[in-house]
Amino acid sequence: MMDRRSLLVLGAKAAAGIIAAQAAPALAAGRVEKGNRNLAFYHTHTRECLDITYVRNGLYDPKALRQINRYLRDFRTSEVHPIDPEIFDILWQIQQEIGCRSTYEIVSAYRSPQSNQELREKSGGVAKRSLHMSGQAIDIRLTGKNTRMVRDCAIALEAGGVGYYASSDFVHIDTGKFRIW
Repeated sequence: MMDRRSLLVLGAKAAAGIIAAQAAPALAAGRVEKGNRNLAFYHTHTRECLDITYVRNGLYDPKALRQINRYLRDFRTSEVHPIDPEIFDILWQIQQEIGCRSTYEIVSAYRSPQSNQELREKSGGVAKRSLHMSGQAIDIRLTGKNTRMVRDCAIALEAGGVGYYASSDFVHIDTGKFRIW
């Protein structure tokens, strides 16, 4: 017999699988479902805020994506790098599943190879080939929501890698292959 949590995770995975299967062709074509998608961010290191509509009428907004790329720059070096828009779709989908419109607190996004190496020298938990360096990873909290809930929702989506750092209270999300740590 399944406990309640296992049943909820299984149900979320099933719903996320249906949604992902329906969205995949549109995402591949640079389109998402008809309508707009908005995200709000607060960067914990720069203290900058950004509230932006990154999808308009079902299409990624190139100007908005450039603004987000600049916002999610390496805060240590100010280097800007393109961020995989699929990350934003995952963040948006998490909000839809949780049923909130809270602000994402950014702990880390793009990291230059130099910054990544410096972090590796200080900590054993930084990957040599981190997806942060290719703009495919983001470390977040969702204001007012428990990070375990955010983690569980991201796992249920099975849209990429999900790491949970309880002691630092953040969730790592990336657009690599699905894996959990």
